[in-house]
Amino acid sequence: MSNVKHSAKLKLGAYILPIIIISQFACTSLWFAGNAVLDDLVLKTGLGTEIIGYVLSSVQIGFIVGTLVFAILMIADRYSPSKVFMISAFLAALCNMVLLFQDISNTTLFMARLGTGFFLAGIYPVGMKIAADYYEKGLGKALGYLVGALVLGTAFPHLLQGLKLGEDYTMVIKITSLLTILGGASIYFMVPNGPYRKSSKVLQLRAGMTLFRIPAFKKAAIGYFGHMWELYAFWAFIPFAIKTYNSIHNINLPYSLWTFSIIGLGAISCAIGGNFALKWGSGKVAMFSLLLSGLLCMASPLFFLMPTYLFLLAFCLWGMFVVSDSPQFSTLVASAVPIELKGTALTLVNSIGFTISIISIQLLTFWLEVVASSYIFTVLTIGPILGIWAMGKGGLNK
Repeated sequence: MSNVKHSAKLKLGAYILPIIIISQFACTSLWFAGNAVLDDLVLKTGLGTEIIGYVLSSVQIGFIVGTLVFAILMIADRYSPSKVFMISAFLAALCNMVLLFQDISNTTLFMARLGTGFFLAGIYPVGMKIAADYYEKGLGKALGYLVGALVLGTAFPHLLQGLKLGEDYTMVIKITSLLTILGGASIYFMVPNGPYRKSSKVLQLRAGMTLFRIPAFKKAAIGYFGHMWELYAFWAFIPFAIKTYNSIHNINLPYSLWTFSIIGLGAISCAIGGNFALKWGSGKVAMFSLLLSGLLCMASPLFFLMPTYLFLLAFCLWGMFVVSDSPQFSTLVASAVPIELKGTALTLVNSIGFTISIISIQLLTFWLEVVASSYIFTVLTIGPILGIWAMGKGGLNK
């Protein structure tokens, strides 16, 4: 009887992946919702430019704390991932809606975004865990589409803001919150536990330390950390880059719509990279993406001297290659550990990776005071160099 259920779930896999993808897109739309309405929040709170640090860093900090808690307690491996996903989505949406309050202080704003980030820890890595429970083979392709959904969800608030829906910034908050609730419910009611799921019955508080003793996991994790040094800092400062270009050339590119386009194109490259991974392997796809992204990092000061169409083309290509390695690193991580620890491994690597992203975002803020605006991204080259070194040394590019 169990074999019949197992076979039935395998057949469901082809239909379930689109549900996971759509739900992941819907729920991760919360990620940059605060960033997209930053100018409106400045006017509403009267806090001035110092609010930027609160909004940029609070979600990341919340996500780091959340993933650390989820990893230590092995939440995704001990409990039904679909139930964890739904509960996290509902609570994240609730935190997001705090931004609709009439009177909001800097402390309230920080805690609301912190809470959103905390519960996103039960969405993004848990979504990948659900996919891993359905795809023993072809996981790189599945995660390519799944991370592509994350990328599109991350970019979506910028599209909403760029479209100026009724000139009311609260529409961004309302739409992303509603999408998140629908996405969480869809996972719970339409995606049962996968056929390859193996529950961990015992809490292993030292599981994280044990994972880093696995050479393949350690090398894949270091490659991912190098990628994360660059990714979110690049995404966070795209509007600044476009504003800088506008100032240099005295033009008026719509930065919200172009930020959506540059980030959103990464969804396409993640899907394409996932398909290439079936033939080339996840290591080679990750290595190629990281190398091209690193070269674009190094060349970035030149972009601000280019004609508008070349500037936009360079940033669009960068937006594609900066993230196309992400699902492949996750595939390498998941493939390197025992099946009952996949959820914990993915969550732990996310926690450390996002801690690194906080450091790189803060470094870019400091770097801006030291160098000309057009040189701001050069310091991000450190990440791809480290990642390529780890992959080459560990043979992960095979």
